Amino acid sequence: MKVLTIIISYNFGKWIKPCLESLLRSTHPTDILVIDNGSKDQTVSIIRQNYPSVRIIDNKRNLGFGRANNIGMRTALEEGFDAVFLMNQDAWIEPDVIGTLADLAESHTEYGILSPVHLNGKGDQLDKGFASYTHTPDIDGLPHDKRLVEAAFINAAFWFIPVATLRTVGGFSPLFYHYGEDKDYMNRLHYHGLKAGYSPQVYGCHDREFRTVSREAFFRSEYVYLLSEYANLNRPFPDAFAYSVLACVKKALQTFARRKPKDGCTYLHLAMKLTAHTGKVIRVRRETKKEAPHFL
Repeated sequence: MKVLTIIISYNFGKWIKPCLESLLRSTHPTDILVIDNGSKDQTVSIIRQNYPSVRIIDNKRNLGFGRANNIGMRTALEEGFDAVFLMNQDAWIEPDVIGTLADLAESHTEYGILSPVHLNGKGDQLDKGFASYTHTPDIDGLPHDKRLVEAAFINAAFWFIPVATLRTVGGFSPLFYHYGEDKDYMNRLHYHGLKAGYSPQVYGCHDREFRTVSREAFFRSEYVYLLSEYANLNRPFPDAFAYSVLACVKKALQTFARRKPKDGCTYLHLAMKLTAHTGKVIRVRRETKKEAPHFL
């Protein structure tokens, strides 16, 4: 299976060595494509000088996570790859990850996205997000006797996607610039009858436990989650409106009742922002109901 690994970089310097060298040690060969979103550090020159086998696209500006990944996905379709492997810049994998996922993709064609177990940057605990959405308290709780476990959601730090999925579901939606793209993609994946899952036999490390969540980041995550519900094809449009816009208004009223007027006003602003995007949401919902390589 011919695999193209896609990494979206922005000030990648800290993680270049562990990330790229883990891929170069892969027991299953993979082409590596780094798409740089206007790094302010020496990302581009470091890669060109030290990793000549790695292809790099220097965008000069930040296209966002989804739009940049779509460039890589389109490249995979145009150049005859069998699958893409999306990997975050602050992540690295064990040598057998890609080969294991490639084997699983060939034997389980009902799966549109496959992933390894996500560990933290130290590699000694599960990534907190992965533990939460897979309902696994710790490493010992993983079903080690299974090769593949279905999951309703897996974040896009490590996604193995067969090109058949790209031809059916497409790329990331332009509704999302940064964050929320993976939730929306999972919704579309399930709408088209495909599954997502992970292999408890292989691991990748995601170095993000140091991050703190500011008030701004919290409300950005609230907005992109609500937007993903608005675009959710698995709900009829009236229900999607209720789970996004009306839910946001409800949160505003609840927050006002708790005497937090600043947060209440922020939720009302988000509700108005969602409403303003109604036309675009309807167009994207209509388009992505069809099986096609959307946005690629």
